[in-house]
Amino acid sequence: MLSKVIDWSSRNSFLVLLATLFVVIAGVYAVLKTPIDALPDLSDVQVIVYTEYPGQAPQVVEDQVTYPLTTSMLSVPKSKVVRGFSFFGASFVYIIFEDGTDIYWARSRVLEYLNFASGRMPKGVTPQIGPDATGVGWIYQYVLLAKDRTLAELRTIQDWYVRYQLTKAQGVAEVASIGGFVQTYQVTVDPTKLRAYGIPLVKVSQVIRDSNRDVGGRVIEMAETEYMVRGKGYLRGKSDIEMLVVKNDKGTPVLIRDIARVELAPDERRGLTELNGEGEVVSGIAMARYGQNALEVIQNLKEKITEISAGLPEGVSIATVYDRSELIHRAIDTLKRTLAEESIIVALVCMVFLLHVRSALVAILMLPVGVLMAFIAMRLLGMNSNLMSLGGIAIAIGAMIDAAIVMIENAHKHLERLDQTTPPALPSPLAGEGQGEGGSHKLGGMAAARAAAITAACKEVGPALFFSLLIITVSFLPVFSLEGQEGRLFSPLAYTKTFSMAGAALLSVTLVPVLMLLFIPGKIMPEAKNPEHRFLTWVYRPIIAGVMRWKKLTIALAVLALAVSIYPASKLGSEFMPTLNEGTLFYMPSSLPGMSITKAAELLQTQNKIIKSFP
Repeated sequence: MLSKVIDWSSRNSFLVLLATLFVVIAGVYAVLKTPIDALPDLSDVQVIVYTEYPGQAPQVVEDQVTYPLTTSMLSVPKSKVVRGFSFFGASFVYIIFEDGTDIYWARSRVLEYLNFASGRMPKGVTPQIGPDATGVGWIYQYVLLAKDRTLAELRTIQDWYVRYQLTKAQGVAEVASIGGFVQTYQVTVDPTKLRAYGIPLVKVSQVIRDSNRDVGGRVIEMAETEYMVRGKGYLRGKSDIEMLVVKNDKGTPVLIRDIARVELAPDERRGLTELNGEGEVVSGIAMARYGQNALEVIQNLKEKITEISAGLPEGVSIATVYDRSELIHRAIDTLKRTLAEESIIVALVCMVFLLHVRSALVAILMLPVGVLMAFIAMRLLGMNSNLMSLGGIAIAIGAMIDAAIVMIENAHKHLERLDQTTPPALPSPLAGEGQGEGGSHKLGGMAAARAAAITAACKEVGPALFFSLLIITVSFLPVFSLEGQEGRLFSPLAYTKTFSMAGAALLSVTLVPVLMLLFIPGKIMPEAKNPEHRFLTWVYRPIIAGVMRWKKLTIALAVLALAVSIYPASKLGSEFMPTLNEGTLFYMPSSLPGMSITKAAELLQTQNKIIKSFP
């Protein structure tokens, strides 16, 4: 059957080249549209449920919030692990799903079960679902800088302007604020005055809550016009809170200011950000939505920042402190450079050993077509381009070129034998002209004979090469049996190598014979006159003769080499993740439990100043 495919390809060169053109166009489109990242996403499919329970100790949060939520989430379909974490005033529940579960299906199931679990929560406590991002969704971070603005003012700008504008960027799941001071109205009551006036503490909070709302009325008609009646009661500042009446003591009102101190103060902080050892700053962290192209999302964020910068208050600017696109570009550029170097080396080796530039073009042109076919398959399966997926292509390049080289070598041998048995055309003025001996009939017969020789050479080794490439392809099938993080890390490499090898196997019986018919016809240097071939034969024959003469010694030396390699192999280290030496370091220090936020800020500034001093 494969021989018939080679025959058909040789007879229909135009159709094969036209199909190749379509493949190249589709491959280029796939390359441009394939998402790019530094590493594959190794995180599990998970949904986070976050619940605030202000002012409560971790044990209370655990008993009243985390435990009821965790037990409710155990029965969510396809969930395999449910983890709960209780902190001071906050609860986190992580629902981890089976591999391959659609993230939005998982989120909808969690929302369904939250409706049931919400009834078991304390009054006023409402669980909320986290953003639809993964564990590697942190793609961009920025800071707000201003010389004449306080941290509280910058945090207000971040929370009420910048954050909402950047959330509109395509592909952004959430923009989280960190650092600075969140402005709050704080009412500090005097216990002595409360006791003197006989006012319970709950009365104070109830009065403030009831006084901070609008009420609706009805519509009245006056002079053929409708008027909406409403009561405006929202608190607009510190003075409004101070004037609230808590108690009427014999016609004398007791106001909030009589029993408490009202002030605009920062909320309690559980974290901070510091920049370059120069002091605290206000920062924002952008999280990419699940399955989005990280580079596109970062570019959308940068465009949105440029757009909103004109609307910032005077003196306020946005500075980038973390941009994953730099790491992505460096990692991918390193691999692209490696692929280019490998392709150039393959081309040079073909030219040097074949001593026929046009023959080398057959192998050189087949290589990028096979790579583009791999990208088409990646695009159809929704895979992204990263260090591991491109690494699979790099591994496959050496084996992909083998089929073309073997076919070219075999075609050279057939053409060499054909030239030795067929007399050359007459070098007379009639050559190429007229219909006599030595004319176009003679040249046409030679061209047909050479084409038949090339086709015969392809049919002779084509089927064997096709199946050898398929065997190499099948050798990576065990990688697909890996599960969990191992499967997510190595499956892109196995997929792209399989796609590349399968593409090379298909091209070896379709495109390669056509390219050989186009480029190889012409004068071929006999193998006996090739200096590289003669030198390598001169080196090779004594060695093979000695090896065949001393068979037992050869086997013993091979076994000895295997035994010697066991010791250094046992001393090699092991690492799950590949090392990325792309100029980015991530430093995560640990501190003593119970450290205050003030001391943490001091240590953070000191360590950043030291790190910043390094060149």
